[in-house]
Amino acid sequence: MIFDEGYKQKIKKIAGYTLPFILTVVLLYIAFYNVELSESLAAIADISFIWLFIFLIVFLLSHYLRALRWKVILNSVNPDTSTLNLFASVMVGYGVNCVVPRLGEFYRALFGGKWENISRSSMLGTIIIERVIDLIILGISVLVSIAIYDGNLLVDILWLKSALIIGFLVLGIIIVIMYLLIKMKEKFVNITVGLIAKFSQKLSVKLSYVLHMLIEGFSSLKGKKNYLVTIVHSILIMLIYGFTSYIAFFMLRMNEIADVNFSMAWVVMTISAFGIIIPTPGGTGSYHLIVKTVLVSLYGFSEEIGIAYALVTHAISVIVFVSSSFGLIFLANFIRVKKGLSKETFISVIRAGGESQ
Repeated sequence: MIFDEGYKQKIKKIAGYTLPFILTVVLLYIAFYNVELSESLAAIADISFIWLFIFLIVFLLSHYLRALRWKVILNSVNPDTSTLNLFASVMVGYGVNCVVPRLGEFYRALFGGKWENISRSSMLGTIIIERVIDLIILGISVLVSIAIYDGNLLVDILWLKSALIIGFLVLGIIIVIMYLLIKMKEKFVNITVGLIAKFSQKLSVKLSYVLHMLIEGFSSLKGKKNYLVTIVHSILIMLIYGFTSYIAFFMLRMNEIADVNFSMAWVVMTISAFGIIIPTPGGTGSYHLIVKTVLVSLYGFSEEIGIAYALVTHAISVIVFVSSSFGLIFLANFIRVKKGLSKETFISVIRAGGESQ
């Protein structure tokens, strides 16, 4: 049976939305299998509200730092970008990712582009660069976890060695591509796109768009000072992520069950990050399974406490991302109206395409 192109695209789109949710259900089933949920809920009911408040403050701080880092990267494109608009765009991106994996990056670029009058392609380029930086920092952070863990992390977590090998190979390829883009720019694009065009014209067009986005993204990050500040921000973001994991121990009173320390939180944070990378809505299922596995197999906590930790930290992130998305959009639009500018919504930014006006 021969399907037309429109039908194929429809099937592909449906699969793109349904497969992540199927994967979520499967991973949640595995994570919660044999867990006495009533015990997990009891642990959650006994949560420390003081530590919950501290957790929320530190959690928001980490993402505010993301907005500040983005501001540094965009400095040469627009030195007067609004930190509020960038912070709102960051939170909107995460909020959308909690529903549809990876779509949040697109919406982040659309809102940021509209609010700051910067082209969508430039914004997407900087976001891609951010993600590459994040992956590099994460890779280094995992190596730190291996060094500080009291045991052999590569043995105790069977899949970690393979994940690191594949991850660093992919990162190596990405870094080489980025180096060639910086040095050769259009020449590298033309050669690469020309080679791909021999096999698929459609793919070559998409690749050309992505490579040009990256060039625009790199062109925005100029000067040794900006590179240094971006690196410092990236390290601070990861350190604060570690502190949120550490605070969560006290929030769930896990310090009353066993001795807890920052190195333990660092290992939990870095390894559970792989669960966020897996394309499920907001890391649902994958995050829960990995967190439970790490806390149970590495540190001897019960499966019920492991699930309680995963449920609370994940639920807080989803609630904060989704609620702040709408709240910050409202605030940003309120300020825009005061300045005589138009409001922006999830629909209007798509219609406008996010390009500079």
